[in-house]
Amino acid sequence: MPELEQLGISRPPANAGQIQRNILEEHVELWWFQQPRKSFLCYGVAVALILACGVGGIALLYSTSSRSGEWRLAVGTTLCLLALLVLLKQLLSSAIQDMNCIRNREQVELLKSGGASDCAVLLLTALVLLVCGTVLTALSYTTTPNGSTPTTTQPLANMFISGIVLTASGAILLLSLLLYLTFTSCRATTSHIRNAGNDRALFTISGRIAASQQLTSTSSTANLI
Repeated sequence: MPELEQLGISRPPANAGQIQRNILEEHVELWWFQQPRKSFLCYGVAVALILACGVGGIALLYSTSSRSGEWRLAVGTTLCLLALLVLLKQLLSSAIQDMNCIRNREQVELLKSGGASDCAVLLLTALVLLVCGTVLTALSYTTTPNGSTPTTTQPLANMFISGIVLTASGAILLLSLLLYLTFTSCRATTSHIRNAGNDRALFTISGRIAASQQLTSTSSTANLI
């Protein structure tokens, strides 16, 4: 401003981050594309879950004709339904984004990748895998083979291995989710502290400008007197 330049007061530099945030707030369609690395990570995890649960469920359903096929049918159906649930969530998010029917920031954060909905889906998947694995492991120990033929112990071994694999997968997924939530919360706290420091610095600059203007006006009044 010319008045500030004449008084010898430098204009405070523009905050590029604040300008970018103001532009993003004005365009709703840009809300979906914030934090692309987090969105890509969540999208990759969703695709991996769909493939893993779908292939595992189809493999178990394909082998239901063998001995002790009841547990294969139950677990295979659960895994296929789980894969369909994750796929349905991704399709719904894409459809809502394409239709641009939501113009609320909180709802967009809930539906886009990296929001609370993905964490809820991952938590549900981890719990389902843990429950299925624990049940299969317990049944493999309680099932008593006939003992007349050595081939009757094969379904028991398959049930135990499947239970261990499902339990380990659920535990790894749950641990990864906890580590991810801890990392994001710590990062959000750090950025909040940094933004608070920037706000205090901006307030200090504004206070100095106001004090300089007050001294200039006081000296001008004294000269007039």
